[in-house]
Amino acid sequence: MVRLDHKEPFYPPIILPSPMILVYSLGGSILAGRDAESLKEYATALKNLALEHQVFVVVGGGKIAREYIAKARALQAGEAFCDLLGIGATRLNAMLLIAALGRAAAPEPSESYAGALSASAGERIVVLGGMAPGQTTDAVAALLAEYVGADRLIVATSVDGVYSADPEVDSGAVKFDKMSAKDLVRLAMETEMKAGSRSPVDPMAAKIIERSSIFTVVVHGADAKNLKRGAEGGHTGTEIS
Repeated sequence: MVRLDHKEPFYPPIILPSPMILVYSLGGSILAGRDAESLKEYATALKNLALEHQVFVVVGGGKIAREYIAKARALQAGEAFCDLLGIGATRLNAMLLIAALGRAAAPEPSESYAGALSASAGERIVVLGGMAPGQTTDAVAALLAEYVGADRLIVATSVDGVYSADPEVDSGAVKFDKMSAKDLVRLAMETEMKAGSRSPVDPMAAKIIERSSIFTVVVHGADAKNLKRGAEGGHTGTEIS
């Protein structure tokens, strides 16, 4: 991870309308490989948020998706087939999170946006995986945020914000503290669109964020506390508006 010379910004908690509709895009790499106690920590954070807000969570495929996609490509499978493998992995991760949430969650991953909205009745947390080939779970989360009229979209990923390049590859990558949706689209268009691609926000998600003016926050998902900070303030990620 790149080290920045300037002091890390701190966004203080701000007063927002309550309750809010919150949509989370939770990277599969955040959940995959964690033990039961760690999963309970994330579930507790989401359940606490659900006491005041309506919460939707879209879960990514993570490592398991990338491993299966790599094997499928080695077997000459097409990209659409690889996408379907990835969707299967996202739903496995979604089921695991539902198990951790228990009765606080709808009992199974929703398979449509209308179904997700219906499942939110009774103030339950709604968990989804992938939806269709060609869409990342970030795009699913952005479409869901658009559909339900979310107040905030929080992207919890394996990096601590949006960078000018992949900080794991480019030591000169610069982190953005705040950026416009238009600038996000410009940056995201440089992302390679393949099954299993790794990017904080992909081009389709960025365009949906732009067209519907969805207030979006990208935070480091490795710390469960950032789920709350991303929604209510106090994070050190990237704000997009």
